[in-house]
Amino acid sequence: MLHAIYRWIDRNLLELGREMRLSYLPPLMVYCAAGISGLTGIVGTFFVKDYLGLSAAFLAALGFWAGIPWALKMPIGHLVDLLWRYKAGLVYLGASLIAASLFIMIGLIGNPDAMRAIMPAEAWFVLSVLLAPVGYVMQDAVADAMTVEAVPQVDAHGQPLDEATVRLMHTTMQTLGRVAIIGGSVMVSLANVVLFKGAEALPEAEKVAIYLHIYELALLIPLLSVSGVLLAGWLKRREARRLAALGRDRAEIDRLLHGPQARTAPNWWILGGSAVFVALTLGVGLSGMPYGQEIIFAGSFTVIAVMMGRLLRELTPTARNTLLGTAIIIFVFRAIPTPGAGSTWWMIDELGFDQSFLAKLALIASSLTLLGLFLFRRFMAERSIVYIVVFLTLATTVLSLPIIGMYHGLHEWTAARTGGIVDARFIAVIDTALESPLGQISMVPMLAWIANSAPAHLKATFFAVMSSFANLALSASQLGTKYLNQLYTVTREVRDASTGAITIPADYSELGMLLVTVTALGLLLPLVAIGLTRSAGLRSA
Repeated sequence: MLHAIYRWIDRNLLELGREMRLSYLPPLMVYCAAGISGLTGIVGTFFVKDYLGLSAAFLAALGFWAGIPWALKMPIGHLVDLLWRYKAGLVYLGASLIAASLFIMIGLIGNPDAMRAIMPAEAWFVLSVLLAPVGYVMQDAVADAMTVEAVPQVDAHGQPLDEATVRLMHTTMQTLGRVAIIGGSVMVSLANVVLFKGAEALPEAEKVAIYLHIYELALLIPLLSVSGVLLAGWLKRREARRLAALGRDRAEIDRLLHGPQARTAPNWWILGGSAVFVALTLGVGLSGMPYGQEIIFAGSFTVIAVMMGRLLRELTPTARNTLLGTAIIIFVFRAIPTPGAGSTWWMIDELGFDQSFLAKLALIASSLTLLGLFLFRRFMAERSIVYIVVFLTLATTVLSLPIIGMYHGLHEWTAARTGGIVDARFIAVIDTALESPLGQISMVPMLAWIANSAPAHLKATFFAVMSSFANLALSASQLGTKYLNQLYTVTREVRDASTGAITIPADYSELGMLLVTVTALGLLLPLVAIGLTRSAGLRSA
């Protein structure tokens, strides 16, 4: 038994460490920067709740706009191909946008009066929220490209590596990339647990000081990604000197370090269409016209659907049906709306979940998500996407029931019969522990299918298009969340910053129906999507 456990740990954990190379470190640093972006998540939740008068529906709509840059990863990825040798500039630009977003929040928390003298705090917050994802998607696209360069093509003696070895190193590189992102979230969860320890008992001014300190620490995020690019440049120069010492000429060194010499031709359909789409997005967003988000979503969906249609022509009929059926099922599953911010506000106000406890929940979630990446690897490899989605749908539905139960007093009933042991926090911890490992499962089968079955000359394009399509599903989820929060109004108490008078009273009376509706949609929509794709003769990976 112990030998079997050691073998599993050795194959799934220790082997990754043995296969780690210094050249992998630069993209991992950029990925890790994305992982530690969650450092400000808890602070942001409490800042919005306590200091800004934004509704749950507005925050859901803001989440939609914040997700749009991720739907544009395809043209950004193409831009990386065009600027391959100068792609580090996009990381610098992305880091600047992330830093600007953080500085805005530092100003709002540390010197709110000066910020409000320029424009309302809510407007500053919206600007901060919109700047950050543009920076992160730029860095993510470059990090994806850096993973290709990170894998060496020759051994220590300058001889070409065989195809199987290179393929194994690519697999290791991608696995470590996911580990870096989730590992970053684990680190920030630990940091939040330490920083928020005992914060619930502090005066408000000292809590605000902690909030400010966390945002100042978050400036390490752009610094980390820029450091990764600088390290990559140093490693390339070192490798160039090594290859030159082995007798390689300048042209061959350039090919080995920077990829094929063939230049990427600009795809003006992608670049021109994306430019028009960005202009349309900015125009609609700034104009405040009715149904602006719906217009942008429809435009995004149309652009990506056209690109998918062009790509599907490259596949055999069987492969085409498989990819289309898989994409539809994944899209619907990821497009399920959520309860929105109102659910978190209720947990804070009614269940007494403070900053420290929410930090511990985040630590549990991120740690078990990292573990789930290893535990479910064979499960994802051996099961069809239909099986996986049905499993996730049923599991998510069951795991949403405790929250609904607590809204109706489940925690009070269990606490009374267990001497206070099984209270709201106990239920939340168990529920989070069970749900967290499921978070990394849904997208992996589709990405694995693309890696194995997409045409060799179009793999990167397939990844970019399907990533944009999957991210667009999250925008659809935000739209659905907005609609549900307009149907079921949930408000927390909002006080005037200068007088302390209550301007909006807390009202969680409709949260119960909101939770039930979200759970019902989460159960029915994926199952309906599976049924429709099957009846249409489509397959799934």
